[in-house]
Amino acid sequence: MDRDDVCILLPTLDEVETVASVVDGFRGEGFENVLVVDGHSSDGTREVAREHGARVIEQSGSGKGQAVREGLDHVDAPVVLMADADGTYRPEAAHRMLEPIFEGRAEHVIGDRFADMEPDAMTRLNRVGNRLINRAFAVIHGRNLQDILSGYRAFTTNSVERYALRSEGFGIETELSVESVKHGTDTAVVPITYGARPDDSETNLHPVRDGANIFLTLYKLAKTNNPLFYFGSIGSLSGLVGFVVAAYVGYDFLVNGIAHEALAVVAAAGIILGVQLVMFGVLSDIIVTVNREQTRRLEELAEQLSDTGSVGGPTRNDGTPTSATDQDGDAERSVPGPPEVGADTED
Repeated sequence: MDRDDVCILLPTLDEVETVASVVDGFRGEGFENVLVVDGHSSDGTREVAREHGARVIEQSGSGKGQAVREGLDHVDAPVVLMADADGTYRPEAAHRMLEPIFEGRAEHVIGDRFADMEPDAMTRLNRVGNRLINRAFAVIHGRNLQDILSGYRAFTTNSVERYALRSEGFGIETELSVESVKHGTDTAVVPITYGARPDDSETNLHPVRDGANIFLTLYKLAKTNNPLFYFGSIGSLSGLVGFVVAAYVGYDFLVNGIAHEALAVVAAAGIILGVQLVMFGVLSDIIVTVNREQTRRLEELAEQLSDTGSVGGPTRNDGTPTSATDQDGDAERSVPGPPEVGADTED
């Protein structure tokens, strides 16, 4: 692979102040295939991007997640390098991002912004939120990917085709990270420089609202990737509430002689529901584990068949595929021809 096999994917929304320098930066690094997916900008972003040599499409919906998903349908290269068009990511780091894929060490690469972050690149609130989300991801999904919210990513189109991406907004990075873990994609983390936005450009990120949506996305995705945590956490909370109410009912009955029949029913229901949810989480986790193992074995078998070239055809005893000539020759040798003229035949 080389730079001709890479498509630079840039989702944009009112980035007229920075899109030209970003497109020129990637083209200056030798990447001619630059795709801009614009979210109905009103400041001339699309026109400027076209003037600087980018291929531009206007997304049919709204939100960064929808822009990325729609952009992937227009990608015409085996490798995608995704970045923001706000000037915070350095095009010079593109070769470092693509190196693990070119060398066959990974199919998904995440740029770690915290490795070299400029002082004004992120507010203190955003830093705290990012740290909390990364720790929650490590606990819920069992992998520490350093910076799951990074928008600077490289991945193969073959790997991302297996992902179930549904996010409309800034949760797209979270979905990509979760899906890479869920499908066992070889993932590498590369240190990058994360710069501050230019003074004359404004961010489209709303820390509180988008942070809450990211947390919700992270938790919802645990339902299929880590069902024991998803159902177990709800069941534990239900059981804890039930035990607290039961303790209060028991204390008030033993000390004051006051019976709370209704609260007793609520406590019992909470405990029973909690136990059932935990058990359901355990069973779901077993099913998911078995399904992953079967999927892994099927993928290995498919790769073996593909490597031997025997897909759809028979093989010899030594495992090598038979050619069409061999098959035709075997058929000709095995099918008897018509009797010769004048030959003796039985009635």
